[in-house]
Amino acid sequence: MCGIIAKPAVYDKELSSVAYRGPDATHKTPIGDYVFTFHRLAIMDTTHSGDQPFVSSNWVLMCNGEIFNYQQLREDYPYAYVSHSDCEVFLPLLDKHSIGGICHILDGEFAFVAYDKKNNHLIAARDPMGIRPLFYGFCSNGQIAFASEMKELLDCCATIYPFPPGYYYDGKDFIPYLKLYEIDEVKHTHMPEILDGIRDLLINSVVKRLHADVPIGYLLSGGLDSSLVCSIAAKHLQKPIDTFAIGLDYNPIDLKYAKQMADYLGSNHHEVIFTKEDILEVLKTIVWVTETWDVTTIRASIPMYLLCKYVRNNTGVRVVLSGEISDELFGYKYTDFAPNAGEFQKESQKRIKELYMYDVLRADRCISSNSLEARVPFSDKHLIGYVMGIDPELKLNKYNMGKYLLRKAFDNGEYLPHEILWRDKAAFSDAVGHGMVDCLIELAESKYTDGEFIEKSQKYRNNPPLTKEGLMYREIFNEYFPNQEHVIVGYWLPNQSWPNCNLSDPSARHLPNYGASGK
Repeated sequence: MCGIIAKPAVYDKELSSVAYRGPDATHKTPIGDYVFTFHRLAIMDTTHSGDQPFVSSNWVLMCNGEIFNYQQLREDYPYAYVSHSDCEVFLPLLDKHSIGGICHILDGEFAFVAYDKKNNHLIAARDPMGIRPLFYGFCSNGQIAFASEMKELLDCCATIYPFPPGYYYDGKDFIPYLKLYEIDEVKHTHMPEILDGIRDLLINSVVKRLHADVPIGYLLSGGLDSSLVCSIAAKHLQKPIDTFAIGLDYNPIDLKYAKQMADYLGSNHHEVIFTKEDILEVLKTIVWVTETWDVTTIRASIPMYLLCKYVRNNTGVRVVLSGEISDELFGYKYTDFAPNAGEFQKESQKRIKELYMYDVLRADRCISSNSLEARVPFSDKHLIGYVMGIDPELKLNKYNMGKYLLRKAFDNGEYLPHEILWRDKAAFSDAVGHGMVDCLIELAESKYTDGEFIEKSQKYRNNPPLTKEGLMYREIFNEYFPNQEHVIVGYWLPNQSWPNCNLSDPSARHLPNYGASGK
């Protein structure tokens, strides 16, 4: 996860707020009225030949990304390449295609900004799921500025916006090129074909993300999604992989299941234990890193951040694969209460559209703030497009088991033991230990009286805090990022219009169907 900053030269500052995204090299390049700053985390071609910005006669380019089809593109677009970096392939593409055309050609996770020397303006684009972050704002002189994180633009832009995933900026307008959440028609209705499609596409998605010039590790909770990613990788690589799990020092759920899965794979397994003191110590850092006030995101970010901190400080791993986005495709605990297939599909579309503000953001920030790169196989545009085209009637939980299609697709004994493949899964923020959420709630309860909660919450007209915990995060956020509350659309919660889902706390353990998922 590299860091990119494109600012008008008059607003450039000596020190960067996002240097942790790329500790291997930093380059500042004046170009026109702008300064491009690139913080590099060297993953592909770790020599200085791969440093950015890349410069040609027509372009100056910065890209935070991994382009998985870059080898084929290098064959298709001959060029005097100076590196083995996957991102250098942008230069010949920019000469031959429109920016929208390039975005369709690319298979990868990316956010890029380029300076067009001929027309003296900036262009930019972001991958369809928003796996790689990008923000923009307009400076007081009217010029646009871009950066990987919002904090880098606070000194020059009064209002900062997330760059919408699946869009490009052509120098004047923001234009959509791919909306993964929009499906014109149901395309897949035949169950055997669907199961084959899910299995083949997920395998391909994991395998294409195993190419790196640095060691790769795997975040393993012992649940279905991370276990599948680990198992596919181990089967393809045919050697022990490095797996990492985390749990609170009391009442962790995930650790025993992660150990069970690690033993099954024969992985080099690492267990990280954290304490209540760690939670309290890191809380403000988490809000600063994630740039959010969402309760769910902050809760789940604490263990993920601490786990990634361990990976960075104690191993040579520089890339980690994780299991985000499966829930949005195949269902959460709360989608068991979807009134019908159409409502399930609409909810899935909403979650895919907004996920860059929640779980995708969490994965990027917890990993990148520890100078690691995240790769997210379930975010693959081919996989998402396929699953979103499945008849939603088949995704409803009529099988007495959530995520039935994904489980059944791998129910051939090759990848997971039966007891893991068919085990119900707890939410990550609960499964690391129910005591973590309780600790945060207790902290907020001690911070505000009931009267103070009502009084302080009233000043938030949009998405007012629902709990004292939500108020606590909102106040920390506003301390760091004043007047930027619009960067997320609201609190992540189940669909409150559905039966059993009208909750003020997002934890799945408040749902009546939580059942064995927390044991």
